[in-house]
Amino acid sequence: MMKLALNELTPLCERIANELPNGGVVILQGDLASGKTTLTQAFARYLGMEDAVTSPTFSLQQRYGDKLYHYDLYNYGFDKFLSLGMMEELERKGYHLIEWGDETLVAWLKRAAIETVILKITKCDEQSRCYEVQHA
Repeated sequence: MMKLALNELTPLCERIANELPNGGVVILQGDLASGKTTLTQAFARYLGMEDAVTSPTFSLQQRYGDKLYHYDLYNYGFDKFLSLGMMEELERKGYHLIEWGDETLVAWLKRAAIETVILKITKCDEQSRCYEVQHA
């Protein structure tokens, strides 16, 4: 487990890139306001992007160049994600960060042999979070 300040996420971004050197899926799990989008913003900066990264809560997906894809299943859930054909998006090269991914999604990714890590985020205090990285 890593405890990091919200403005110092580079070590975690490096770890994700090392865990998924060829890209893959990162399932972001944590309560509301735990820092899922903040981590995605830090990862975009780590990849050298200067795009304004925002939460895709109402659009389901945001795409940043050809390296970073950001999804939010909070309002839609896995069934809607599946019915919209979004699983095909996960086969694109790059990093796919998915907020609110559940065990059903993780099981599907395993069956599809898509490289996946699960990142559990918990609030340690106002300025820092605890991050636990697990292979799916």
